[in-house]
Amino acid sequence: MPSIADILSRTGPLTGAELVEAGRFGDVLDLWRACHAPGTILRRTGRRYMRLDSAVDGYARLSPSIRREFLTYTLVGLVGQQPAIEVRAVALEKKIASISREKLDLARESLCMALSGLPDETLLLQNAAFMIAGDITYQMAHRVPRPEKSSGQMVRGSDLDIIVVVSDTLSPPAVQALDDAIYRQKHYLLTHPDHQEEIDYVLKPLEKVRQQLAFDRFEHMVACKILCECQLIYGSPFLFDEIMRLVDASGVRAKLDALQAAAEAERREAERILLDPSACAKNHLHLFFTREEGDEIY
Repeated sequence: MPSIADILSRTGPLTGAELVEAGRFGDVLDLWRACHAPGTILRRTGRRYMRLDSAVDGYARLSPSIRREFLTYTLVGLVGQQPAIEVRAVALEKKIASISREKLDLARESLCMALSGLPDETLLLQNAAFMIAGDITYQMAHRVPRPEKSSGQMVRGSDLDIIVVVSDTLSPPAVQALDDAIYRQKHYLLTHPDHQEEIDYVLKPLEKVRQQLAFDRFEHMVACKILCECQLIYGSPFLFDEIMRLVDASGVRAKLDALQAAAEAERREAERILLDPSACAKNHLHLFFTREEGDEIY
C-alpha cells in the first residue's frame, strides 16, 4: 500500500475523502491521525458551528464532526505544496458555497410550488414566515449520499431545514392546508430521481415560539438555536421581524454563545484524546463522528 506522502507527491493536495479512495485506506481515524505527522499539512475550509445533541454532556457539540470535517472540508498536502493547497482551498470553498446556494434556491422554489396550488396563497404569504436553517445558513451544505431516516430512501447530502412560523390568527384549516402542501413537496423531492432531496420542516404558531424562548428544556433549547440561525426565504418579512424581536428580547443568544464556547473547548479536548492511540479507547469513538454519519456513503 502506498504511503500518504507517495500519494500526495503524485496527486497534489487531496480532501480526506479523496485520500481514502486514492490509498484505499480502511480506517478513517487512523488516516486522520497519520495526516497529523510532520511533513503533512492540513488545511481546513469552511467553518465550525454548534449543534445541540441530547447524547452529549452539556448538549453542545461542534459541527462538522471531526470525521466529516476531515473527509469533506479538509485538504491534505505536503510541506512545499502550500500554493497548490491554497488554490484547491479556494475552489473547495466555492464549491461548498455553490451547493449551499443551490439547496437554498431549491427550498425557496419548493415553498413557492407548495403555496401556488392553495386558494389562500395571498393570506398565507401575509401570515407565515418561511425560514431556512441548518448547514445551508452556514454555507456548509454537502452532497454526501445518505439514507433518509423514515424511509431509507437515499438523499443527496444535507437536508433542507425549513421552519415555518404562522401568526396566531391564522385559522386551523388554513394551517392544515399549508402543512399538507409542504408535505406533498417533501414527498416529491424525496422520490423524484432528479432531486432525491430531503425537506425536514417544522410548522408552528407564533405562540409556540414564545413558549420555546423560555429555553427551559432541551427541545426548547434546540428550537431557540434554530431560530437564531434562521434566514427568511419566503413569506412575511413583518412576521419574521417580530420573531427576531422576540428572540433578541429573550436573552437566548447569550446562552447559546456560552454553549458554543463549551463546544469549542470539547472539540479541542476530543482532538487531543483521539490523536493519542494509547489514550483513545472504544468509548471515545463518539468523539470522532456522530451516530447519523454511520449511514453515510463515500
